[in-house]
Amino acid sequence: MKALITRKVGMTSAISDDGTVTAVTLLSASPNVVTQVKSQETDGYTAVQVGFEETKESRVAKAQLGHFKAAGKLPKVIREFRSSENTEDLKVGTDINLEVFSIGDVVDVTGTSKGKGWAGTIKRHNFQRGRKTHGGRSYRRVGSIGSMYPQKIFKGKRMAGQMGNEQVTVKNLKVVLVDAERNIIGVAGAVPGPRQGIILIKGAK
Repeated sequence: MKALITRKVGMTSAISDDGTVTAVTLLSASPNVVTQVKSQETDGYTAVQVGFEETKESRVAKAQLGHFKAAGKLPKVIREFRSSENTEDLKVGTDINLEVFSIGDVVDVTGTSKGKGWAGTIKRHNFQRGRKTHGGRSYRRVGSIGSMYPQKIFKGKRMAGQMGNEQVTVKNLKVVLVDAERNIIGVAGAVPGPRQGIILIKGAK
């Protein structure tokens, strides 16, 4: 299974032989541990639950302590990866390291984008501002949202609201670095979220 929980380190750049500069995001990929294997027969779908990093026993709930007992570790972060492949070779307690990926692999990367707080329509949806002449005062206001017709507001109407802080998936990024010594994976391009944010990396379908 080509999937890992990682943590974003930051960005750098790589220079190829022909002089092309590529932006690269570095991800810290310490070994993940398999905490549960779900199957079609018992759970209704096939998936692998993995844990990332370790925490103290005092920070884990009693129910989770029992759940993690078979794995022999107390992971700080848990995520589940659905898989259509056969997962019988994966056992609870097995470590998954970054060597499941190799340079040139195409991957999908998922993270939580940076929260921008409450934002107006110009910043959030790229609306145009109003005129600044002839007494106009609607410089950055929303404007009409349906007062005449349809006399209601349609669901999904683009308005001011919370911007960012949502799950974002960037598809088809290329792996350009696999450093087993430092547990670092380098991915060409940008990855959502701040530094130290949790990033899920999975082989593209």
